[in-house]
Amino acid sequence: MSIELKIPALGESIQEVQIGRWLKREGEAVAEDENVVELETDKASMELPAPAAGVLARILKREGDSVSIGETIAVFERDGKPAEKSKPEIATQQSEPPPSASPPAVTPSARRALRELGLRAEDVAIAGKRLRREDVLKHAQQRKQSDAAGSQPADEHPPAALPPALPPPAASPLEEVVPMSLIRRRIARRLVEAQQQAALLTTFNEIDMSAVIELRKHHREQFQGRYGIKLGFMSFFVKAAVDALKQFPAVNAEIRETNIVYRNYYHIGIAIGADRGLVVPVLRHAERMSFAEIEQAIDDFAHRAQENKLKPGELEGGTFTISNGGIYGSLFSTPIVNPPQSGVLGMHAIQERPVAHDGQVVIRPMMYVALTYDHRILDGRDAASFLRRVKEAVEEPTRMLIET
Repeated sequence: MSIELKIPALGESIQEVQIGRWLKREGEAVAEDENVVELETDKASMELPAPAAGVLARILKREGDSVSIGETIAVFERDGKPAEKSKPEIATQQSEPPPSASPPAVTPSARRALRELGLRAEDVAIAGKRLRREDVLKHAQQRKQSDAAGSQPADEHPPAALPPALPPPAASPLEEVVPMSLIRRRIARRLVEAQQQAALLTTFNEIDMSAVIELRKHHREQFQGRYGIKLGFMSFFVKAAVDALKQFPAVNAEIRETNIVYRNYYHIGIAIGADRGLVVPVLRHAERMSFAEIEQAIDDFAHRAQENKLKPGELEGGTFTISNGGIYGSLFSTPIVNPPQSGVLGMHAIQERPVAHDGQVVIRPMMYVALTYDHRILDGRDAASFLRRVKEAVEEPTRMLIET
């Protein structure tokens, strides 16, 4: 009995997906609900499970293909038998590198070379972390030389050695053309939209992080022992942002045609850099969350972002975003608003700097912060006041603990 593997509905706004890596080959047995292929949408990556136990009979779409919702990408045979594995042959020449335990990451140019030469990625030795076109061509050349040596009669003298031929230009390219993933395309499109459709300005301030650092140091072991998670900086900024958004509701609002929609809830997006691009999962009703709940949710988002297991629904509906470029060492930047939101808060690296305090110059751990906002909905006075409110809350964190 044949069963089609179709692309399911993944969200109201998702109409197209891109085939990532096939986790199973044709002829392999698959258990029900076992993941067989990776899918990439313009919001997240995910794995698609088998609809029933059986054998993966045919793969209809290759890696990198774009497919629509509802389209069939493979066929399973419920009563099929797995393909028999061929017995290993006794090697008479120099053995080729053994296949790797798991399929390597394969660049698009290498994937095309594999198809053209009829090779499998698992049979090719890789020089780095990814399988590149050069690896495929080198493997094919070695295989060709080995075959030629095996077919030559033993009593025949080999021809005189010729100077090595120059490698084809494609063997050592100075450029590599890689198709943009759906996630990267979406990021590019939305950032351009933000620049074109909104009047974006950025205001800056700096925060003395001494009190937060001391509070974290004092409560670190007790907090981690009780909640199983470290007390980070992000929860303080989420709490401070919610406090400031309540004081300046325009920062949490959006423009819809000729109307301004003010929201009385606070869905805070947390920008996370993943291997496949920037994702912004959302803390829903952050105003109701404790410090521990915020830290646990962000830790969960970060792990699942790296494993491509975030769900599309978790990336929608944010009303305000916080981006922490400081984890990458950024000292100063201008974040871009995520439409249709009206503001984004940028955190940066903590750096000890001389500052004036009570008439004296002292060394304090300082952080520059930035608020990029849509000037159509928010004036400069309110934007600067919002950022100052965040600064005051973070510099006096015990007040947030008391009010929580």
